[in-house]
Amino acid sequence: MPKTIKWGVIGCGGIARRRTIPEGLTKASNATLAAVFDVNSTANQEVAAQFGARSCGSIAELLASDVDAVYIATPVYLHCEHALAAIAAGKHVLCEKPLGMTVAEAEHMAAEAEKAKVKLGTALMMRFTAQHQAARKLIVDGALGKPVLGRAQLSCWYPRMEGAWRQDPALGGGGSLIDMGGHCIDLLEMFFGDVKKVSCFANTIVQDYKSEDSALAMLWFENGALGMVDAFFSIPDASSDNVLELYGTRGSVHAKGTIGQASHGSMVARLEGGAAGYDAQQSRTVAGEIEIAPEPVNPYRAEIEEFSQAILDNRAPAVGAAVGIRSQRVLAACYESARTSKAVDVL
Repeated sequence: MPKTIKWGVIGCGGIARRRTIPEGLTKASNATLAAVFDVNSTANQEVAAQFGARSCGSIAELLASDVDAVYIATPVYLHCEHALAAIAAGKHVLCEKPLGMTVAEAEHMAAEAEKAKVKLGTALMMRFTAQHQAARKLIVDGALGKPVLGRAQLSCWYPRMEGAWRQDPALGGGGSLIDMGGHCIDLLEMFFGDVKKVSCFANTIVQDYKSEDSALAMLWFENGALGMVDAFFSIPDASSDNVLELYGTRGSVHAKGTIGQASHGSMVARLEGGAAGYDAQQSRTVAGEIEIAPEPVNPYRAEIEEFSQAILDNRAPAVGAAVGIRSQRVLAACYESARTSKAVDVL
């Protein structure tokens, strides 16, 4: 087995071009970018030239090459189709979230990957942010006590744009809830465990398109903790702190800007009895606050390195298909709750 994994990218414009290729695939220690494809031939050729990859004229050409793994960053309605094609070609697949349009699509993708004996991962890169991992360690070590409440926020200003697939639920599965709220729900489940019931409100109150621009989800976790997620396409970027708040019987964690595409923001813990056993870099300030400031980790690089290493070690990826299916189940319950104005169990 080689020490590096050769990657192909299907959908090399958008997030792939802005973040995953320059910060992840070209910087990872155990990965190389080999081939790219995009329906936009100009973008395809530009990305290939910029990053020294092969510009493929079709998905079939890319899948016929010697790439080991494929990163899929096409619009959501194409995730299942493109993932199944890559799986059928014997390629490992890291698919941008959400994993397909529906729970059924996500389950189908996972079943086909298992039959083909290839790995399927879900690109939820915010799990890899160093401060999120440090906060999770606090919870696992018991420093926060029994989890009581979690809040996660991710909002931006996203006006109507021609051809923006996120603004049509038939192409993106929904709007602000599935696109940004999905990250927030996933993070809270990483911290507190599975959600068992949701109550959600979603509406389009500002922007002029079909997808919701406003969403608020209330979560009831199996361990008894409660949660809130707010995700809006109708709040100016500079007006949203993208906060993360975690509360337990022994203290709290407060963060601004750690939720998002950057490598870090600011995070502090307020703990009863100190933070014994917590080994991240920290400095004490007034009012008993502990600054949580581990060495920053680029989440895109960490995501690619972890999935590549899973292939090299022939083990399950840390953020595999089960995580993507779980995300779709919670989101499906949220959308049902918003439609029916009732609390809904997560199946």
